[in-house]
Amino acid sequence: MPKRTYQPNKRKRAKTHGFLSRTASPTGKNVLKARRRKGRASLSVSSK
Repeated sequence: MPKRTYQPNKRKRAKTHGFLSRTASPTGKNVLKARRRKGRASLSVSSK
């Protein structure tokens, strides 16, 4: 049996999909803007 694809790691998840990494790039800012416009409960992984 091979290893499963998803090996959870909180630090890596926050670094890749977190609020700070989203605000760092222009496209990430667009992502946050779109999620705010849609009215998402959570904008990113590490926010709230």
